[in-house]
Amino acid sequence: MATDRNRHAHGVEPPRSAVVEPLADVIDPDAFTPRLLALLSNALVWRESHELRRQFDLGTNEWRVISALAMNPGFSASEVSEFLVVNKAIVSKSVNTLVERGLLVLAEGARGSRPMYLTAAGAAMHDDMLPISLRGQEIILAHMSPAEVTRLNALLRKMLDEMRVLQSIDNESWLADAGSARKG
Repeated sequence: MATDRNRHAHGVEPPRSAVVEPLADVIDPDAFTPRLLALLSNALVWRESHELRRQFDLGTNEWRVISALAMNPGFSASEVSEFLVVNKAIVSKSVNTLVERGLLVLAEGARGSRPMYLTAAGAAMHDDMLPISLRGQEIILAHMSPAEVTRLNALLRKMLDEMRVLQSIDNESWLADAGSARKG
């Protein structure tokens, strides 16, 4: 029988087969770096998205596409997807929104590619949205020295590089496993 401590927050008795005590071997949520990074990222994205929607009726995904094209005029949707490391469907949806709003134009490229460019209105939108994104950076770096910021960014770039290598190895392993499964 469950004690009051083990009752669900709504006062419901848990099923007899339910595990009602915390497990012994768990992650320390205050010391688990992936969780801390995810929480920070989620908070930044939520703040940015809220402000972009409120001020411009566009979201973070549209901002990311605008920002990518501001740096890389003529990128295709596939190149933007790869640059941002996001799903092509997300980029496609954002591109459609931006084209409808007159912020982005598509050109006809070689072999069916569709280079994308900001319009003058898109460039102006970039300049209007940029401070919202930069404010997020200011918030998280406010209490760090320039040397600490440089070190943090170097560590984050190193972690990203290592993740790319691990993902590549994982993908190769997955492909090898899939090939073995087909033969067996």
